[in-house]
Amino acid sequence: MIERVAALPPPDSPLAWVLALPLASALVLAVWRNGRGAAWANLAASATTFAAALALLADPPPPSRLLFVDRFNLYLVVLTAFVGMTTAWFSAAYMARGGEPAKLAPHHLRFYHAMFQAFLFSMLLALTANNTGVMWVAVEAATLTTVLMVSLYRTPEAIEAAWKYFILCSVGIGLALFGTILVYLAAQPVIGAGADAMAWTELMRRAAEFQPDLLNLAFVFVLVGYGTKVGLAPLHAWLPDAHAEGPTPISAVLSGLLLNVALYALLRFKMLIAANGATLDPGPLLVMMGLSSLFVSGFMLYRRGDVKRLFAYSSIEHMGVVVFAFGIGGPLANFAALLHMAMHALTKSAVFFAVGLITQTAGTKRIADIRGLTVSHPALGWGLVIAVLAIAGMPPMGVFVSEFLVLAAAFARQPLLAVPLAAGLLLAFGALLLRLQGLAFGAPSLEPGGNNPRGVTLLALLPMGLHLALVLAAGLALPAPLAAWLRGIAGMLG
Repeated sequence: MIERVAALPPPDSPLAWVLALPLASALVLAVWRNGRGAAWANLAASATTFAAALALLADPPPPSRLLFVDRFNLYLVVLTAFVGMTTAWFSAAYMARGGEPAKLAPHHLRFYHAMFQAFLFSMLLALTANNTGVMWVAVEAATLTTVLMVSLYRTPEAIEAAWKYFILCSVGIGLALFGTILVYLAAQPVIGAGADAMAWTELMRRAAEFQPDLLNLAFVFVLVGYGTKVGLAPLHAWLPDAHAEGPTPISAVLSGLLLNVALYALLRFKMLIAANGATLDPGPLLVMMGLSSLFVSGFMLYRRGDVKRLFAYSSIEHMGVVVFAFGIGGPLANFAALLHMAMHALTKSAVFFAVGLITQTAGTKRIADIRGLTVSHPALGWGLVIAVLAIAGMPPMGVFVSEFLVLAAAFARQPLLAVPLAAGLLLAFGALLLRLQGLAFGAPSLEPGGNNPRGVTLLALLPMGLHLALVLAAGLALPAPLAAWLRGIAGMLG
């Protein structure tokens, strides 16, 4: 029973280290005096956190009042820690050059790296929280830290984007709070007052006894609230601005990690609803929002003139695919959605790594001013080609496999819904190929990389190459242990 367990895991548990390392690192980096040294301290802290996440695979602790680990959140903890580490690696090279608008002062660099660790801590806490209130606080903390990083360059556009992000996501997270309170009100008569009525482990055990009307109402608020953080249309307006104006490494973790964390919170509530047989079926709502996100982003991809906004809308597209798959439900669709979450996180962060280096080299984010990268900067240009083809769903990359499985599941369970899904995927595919043609091929608009003092370095390219190699490996042959892991999570999701 929950009453007999400790509030926190043992201090020597890998889970304690997964959370303590980024939190302590954020505090240390906040007072770090060496702006350039902070980048390497950030990388060392992120790598140690990833090592602790791997140790958590072998030694998961029993649930406590505030924290717990199961197959679902452990999958996302390892993914989050890995992408956090590679993004910190990329940041060490990228932020030392400055950024798109201007070179950053040392104290701004120190602030950036401290907020990066605070952001990583917030996401890991949200994933491992065994308390609906703690999860909500952690997601809100992730919002606040990224708002500060989006506004890092202090340009009028960055301030406006950060303000828009803060307002829209605060409204969304406020609605999610109301939904969380309604779940507590549904649980209180059955479990009793206090923290026990907010613990996921206890909520799932007693969910069938809760009042279904309260759960139905709660899920609607949670869907709109956390759906705003996921970037689902029509709640997506903050996402393109935040990606376009913040530092590119933050665009990578926003797309690759934060959207997954918000979706994880939404799925936990979906699991709670599914455990009560008298509640509504959340599937149609998720399918509708998934398809709307897919088509809105697909059409908007054709009209983007900013390269970072282009791939921000691509993130909305892929979150739409994932939510659609979870709405279809069933073992195959859930398996495909879980795989797509990882493939999108790895591929989209690789895309933004390439885009960040491109915008630094070109000195602009305008697509019309960037041409022929495979001629002027072959390593960067061909890296972008591979990354964009991967995120567009070309075989044999892992994104193709996950999208193919989503389509197969849709044809098997809801054939009429598979047709608009396929149309939406083709719509986005055409837009990305159209934009890639100009960016990568034709007469170059930039001087050759050897004549550019800010030329791309091997250190900055390695994280992109590592991500794409993993996505290719997953597309060619998904490791059996990972496939078994995902099948187990898919069964949990129903």
